[in-house]
Amino acid sequence: MLLSVRSVSKRYSDSPETRAVLCDVSVELKAGTSVALTGESGSGKSTLLNLIAALDHYDSGDISIDGTSLTGLSDKARSMMRRTEVALVFQQFNLIPSLTVEQNLSLHARLGGRLDLEWISTLTQRLGLSDLVDRYPEQISGGQQQRVAIGRALAVRPKLLLADEPTGNLDETTSSEVMKLLMELIQTSGASLFLVTHSSRIASQLERQIHLSEGSLQ
Repeated sequence: MLLSVRSVSKRYSDSPETRAVLCDVSVELKAGTSVALTGESGSGKSTLLNLIAALDHYDSGDISIDGTSLTGLSDKARSMMRRTEVALVFQQFNLIPSLTVEQNLSLHARLGGRLDLEWISTLTQRLGLSDLVDRYPEQISGGQQQRVAIGRALAVRPKLLLADEPTGNLDETTSSEVMKLLMELIQTSGASLFLVTHSSRIASQLERQIHLSEGSLQ
């Protein structure tokens, strides 16, 4: 099992009381498969994704990725996992403005010691970015920026790709194009996909769908 979330709970202390965000959540994802997590705003979707990405700590339960438990991992080990085993794609793109498209694409692969120029070239071509490599993020469209973000994430050949509303800032036509490319590249790279979305249309493109409501899986 590539991803195993077992009885995970998360609470936030909002003075004067504690607020439960996730309650005894369990989910598994096999290698090479995909799952969409749906739910209303505030249901805990992004919180769960951040816990899986080792960006935050859970209060109880356990999360393991490819047999490695996140419980007790140092910040350095968590960071290295995000550079090599797990990659993220966000709604806000999060590209570095001072770097070109080409530099943004290769950034995480360089940091993780996994730079493969042939694979970067393949991603660049498949994502339709070949004519944009010397441009900066502000010089390309939102859809093109999201393609760069997807390419940057897949450049490290991660075992698990986490995507948080990856087409949320795009119009429906561009969203469909980006999702088609994402699904094709996931299949090519062999990565597993855990995608958070509020869209049933997007969710239906993945192999499995699960729903989160008020912090619990339904």
